Amino acid sequence: MSSRNVEILVIGAGIVGLAHAWIAARSGRSVAVLERRPAALGASIANFGLLWPIGQPAGPMLKLAFESRALWIEMLEEAGIPSRRTGSLHVACRDDEQQVGMEFAALAPALGYQCSWLDRADALACSPALRRDTVLGALKSETEIMVDPREVLRRLSEFLAQRYAVSFEWNCTALHIDPPRVRTTKGEWCADRILICNGADFDVLYPELFANSGLVCCRLQMLRTPPQSASWSLGPALAGGLTFRFYPSFTVCSSLGALRSRIARESPEYDHFGIHTMVSQTTAGELTLGDSHQYGSSVTPFNSGEIDGLILRHLDTYLRVPDGISVSERWYGVYAKHPEQPYLRLQPAEGVEIITGLGGAGMTLSFGVAHETFYPSETKEMA
Repeated sequence: MSSRNVEILVIGAGIVGLAHAWIAARSGRSVAVLERRPAALGASIANFGLLWPIGQPAGPMLKLAFESRALWIEMLEEAGIPSRRTGSLHVACRDDEQQVGMEFAALAPALGYQCSWLDRADALACSPALRRDTVLGALKSETEIMVDPREVLRRLSEFLAQRYAVSFEWNCTALHIDPPRVRTTKGEWCADRILICNGADFDVLYPELFANSGLVCCRLQMLRTPPQSASWSLGPALAGGLTFRFYPSFTVCSSLGALRSRIARESPEYDHFGIHTMVSQTTAGELTLGDSHQYGSSVTPFNSGEIDGLILRHLDTYLRVPDGISVSERWYGVYAKHPEQPYLRLQPAEGVEIITGLGGAGMTLSFGVAHETFYPSETKEMA
């Protein structure tokens, strides 16, 4: 069988792979995407659907997040995919949470964040989902965007095929790479540039490189409600006070230590399971709730009722929805993360690049990282 030829061959149809395909295709390159499953079923659909610049540390990563956000908006508008550009609230229900939020709000302008502190009345006016009897205030950020990851992946792949004639090969596993050739379960491809964007699955193609990469797997648990009433909206995406200790952006706050100590003392189970709580809303009205973080190479397929219970218990400290929280779906997801680097960019051979390890920032950074792949000098100038 003769090889099929393209300029750019992307292995993996998750959000990182699709971001690369979009940027390559709109520049006029011929593109094909290979996906070993009948659809993207990995970490790209098992998440909040949050573009979350506020979680990135000040400096190059925050700038990359803003560049990615701008590209996301271009793509969403071009493809006609709906989103909720509502920003976010980090909700404080304890004094130490309020101290961290207020300190970060004071530091934010100099660091490049678009944040302000809302007192109790303004926070409650900003979201109908907040408990009036517990909330002390909230850190308001203007930059976060909510999408439905399942809808985005489906509609973006359809758009790329229709608008830019991107070839998609589903149920197609890449077996061996000998650049410029890629042997697959559905024949051979030949490409000027081969981009591997399949999370930790590159262990099959480059096992020794994977073994020495330092990547670890993170298992998370999440839940989703049925659609809420059409007359009710979450407003901004929500994060609870536990989240202040999770994202590196907040390590600039001197008050964070007291918050960490109190959680470790009062609620060590939340540290044990790596739990913090967030809430997003899909365009269809469902609420996505979570999540937990357990690291290691052994990933169990069994969800923990204890973890789900802890998530729901903490959400109850600040979240109220009209008919209460009714869970319609529960799932676990797995993503690859590097303990020291924000993501990995590996070049195992001439014309072959592996882009992986974005961890929980895959939705936030994917389009910025893809832009960096094709236009590295522009990205460095922006940073």
